[in-house]
Amino acid sequence: MKNYYILFILLCFLSCSKNGQSEKKAINESDEKYEVVINELLSKMTLEEKIGQTNLRGTSSRAKTLSEELKQQVREGKVGALLNVMKTEFVDELQKIAVEESPNKIPLIFARDVIHGFKTMFPIPLGMAASWDEDVARTSSRVAAIESSSVGIRWTFAPMLDIARDSRWGRIAESPGEDPYLASILGKAYVEGFQGDSLNNSTSIAACAKHYIGYGAAIGGRDYNTTLIPEPLLRNLYLPPFEAALNTGAATVMTSFNEINGIPATGNEFLLKDVLRDELSFDGFVVSDWDSVVEMITHGYARDEKHAGELAANAGLDMEMTSKAYENNLKALIKEGKVSEKQLDVFVKNILRVKLRLGLFKEPYRDVANEAKFYEKTHLEKAKEAAIKSTVMLKNEGVLPLAKRSKIALIGPMADAPLDQMGTWTFDGEKEQTITPLNAFEAADVNYTYIAGLSHSRDLSKKEFKKAIAVARASDVVVFVAGEEAILSGEAHSRASIDLPGAQENLIKELAKTGKSIVLVIMAGRPITITNVIDDVDAVLMSWHPGTMGGEALQEIIFGLEEPQGRLPVSWPKTAGQLPYFYNHKNTGRPANKKDYVAMYDIPIGAWQSSLGNDSHYLDVGYTPHFPFGYGLGYTNFKYDKIEVSKDTIRFNEDITIKATVTNTGTRTGKEVVQFYIQDVVGSITRPVRELKGFEHVNLKAGETQEVSFTISSKILEFTNNKLVKAAEEGDFNVWIGPHSASGLKSAFYLKD
Repeated sequence: MKNYYILFILLCFLSCSKNGQSEKKAINESDEKYEVVINELLSKMTLEEKIGQTNLRGTSSRAKTLSEELKQQVREGKVGALLNVMKTEFVDELQKIAVEESPNKIPLIFARDVIHGFKTMFPIPLGMAASWDEDVARTSSRVAAIESSSVGIRWTFAPMLDIARDSRWGRIAESPGEDPYLASILGKAYVEGFQGDSLNNSTSIAACAKHYIGYGAAIGGRDYNTTLIPEPLLRNLYLPPFEAALNTGAATVMTSFNEINGIPATGNEFLLKDVLRDELSFDGFVVSDWDSVVEMITHGYARDEKHAGELAANAGLDMEMTSKAYENNLKALIKEGKVSEKQLDVFVKNILRVKLRLGLFKEPYRDVANEAKFYEKTHLEKAKEAAIKSTVMLKNEGVLPLAKRSKIALIGPMADAPLDQMGTWTFDGEKEQTITPLNAFEAADVNYTYIAGLSHSRDLSKKEFKKAIAVARASDVVVFVAGEEAILSGEAHSRASIDLPGAQENLIKELAKTGKSIVLVIMAGRPITITNVIDDVDAVLMSWHPGTMGGEALQEIIFGLEEPQGRLPVSWPKTAGQLPYFYNHKNTGRPANKKDYVAMYDIPIGAWQSSLGNDSHYLDVGYTPHFPFGYGLGYTNFKYDKIEVSKDTIRFNEDITIKATVTNTGTRTGKEVVQFYIQDVVGSITRPVRELKGFEHVNLKAGETQEVSFTISSKILEFTNNKLVKAAEEGDFNVWIGPHSASGLKSAFYLKD
């Protein structure tokens, strides 16, 4: 029974012994050797054992015992992977059963939702997207991989790459934002961090690009809902982040819960075979989301469990998470000729290929000698750095940074909320390790008085208002830490209103009556509409849910030891009624503009109906967001000047360089995220008003000037048109270099065929 182990080790030795080969060639040759092992192993497997590899089973992460039923399933080769097995003794026991007692000694993969940290929590993914920094993404997933692999986890259900244009959607918290370019850069970095230099390193874990695809386009921002996505939009907006992750080597992909244009993703042959396998050449395995195979019954796409299994199998789904459509029905479906055993063999090969790449056949057990020390100093330092780089300053009327001698009233339900500060998807985080703003103020010997005012974000009671107001009156400045609890964002936690919940707005308005300056800090899993209170506060810092070290990061920002470095990865709405809202929208035949816009309360009484409202806007909130995509302030100011294009006209085989100068006109050193946008003015299908095509982080001393340039070719001007042809098209292009999507210096060039 161990012949294939010997064969595998021998082939790997011969492959590794060759000198002078490129890394890519070595990987390809290793894969060739793996195929020999896979075919040898597949030939020994019964039909039941093959089906077993497609089953993802699990336990409660709080389970205190292992069921004999689960152990017997592993012993019989009826389980391919396990999720949420968190006791290391259970991991060790189950793996031992698999590799010593199961018919073909095939190791298990142990999986877990390790989303933005395992023990050391980084900011939520939407927060890390606000850093506009691939190093932050890469480091966060590397730390998460090191910590989680020490307890046997070798597969994570991350990164989530769903483009999100609606802040009502709870899972926007996990999203890389609304822009495909930024999402692609971050997706690539996350995969690199999780998987390291080599998947077979004991500290590497297999990444899972999810949710494939269009999950973030759910109607009304309601989780799990229907999506309607024309194929050109699918390819131009939603697919690029997945393509970037797969090109980086993402080992697995997860299907989404939603349907796309009438067909659930889990049973969508076009997406799983035509696009993922044939076009993108993906050779890892695809796993369903939790129960999404049998949920095709509720969708109205499958008649029953057996039919759901048939649809998923023929669509190309390799592994089923938790539900049992494959386990209960694949054998009969193959016997009836409704699913071919050849298709099942493909599934098993894909799964075994990932197990081989993870090195599980060579070393299936945890590397006990390299157990991680959770919350290592370097991990905490990186988490704090990520929180600083993710924090976006939306407003500052000169109140920040505070002087160290300031007498501060620290108020608000999120000022000392260690559990909620970690954010959504933090199953393994420990609130006892969280440094809150209150903890950080105390450690920094700040002159402050603390009163929560509200016990939690949804608290409607005003019984503590008088105490909070008294503390504010006795202080120089109020730091009000507001937001939403972690449970109000994430999966299944969409909100129709995204105002501050509870009585937070009421308390802010009462504090404003004291005449004291107010610094509003927001901790939340999504943009929060603050139109009702923006005029009552002097500064606004958005810290998202910043993770373990969020309090210390905020303390250093507030006192000017660090500057807020984040830029918005999503457009920030004035009201939920504007949603979905995104900067890279199309023009209408009557686009809104400042000249023609008439606000609702400016309309004369008795006005003639046809004289007003002749462009695309809302009468009550206009046509712009509260803060645009890419927006963020720092503690200094920057001036953009002298935009130049290297050529007025370029051909398809030529490059063009666009450059401008950026000057720090303030009094202290600061960082600017210089952003580069393009507009394809006329296309065979209408094109967005702007598209992000590059950005650069620039650090400048006071008075310093730097030239920033972006070089592009016609390749980045390509898009998929209504005939599903991907190409750049001859015509005029506008370009901008600036601080965000609604500003910047403008120039143009012409692309000639």
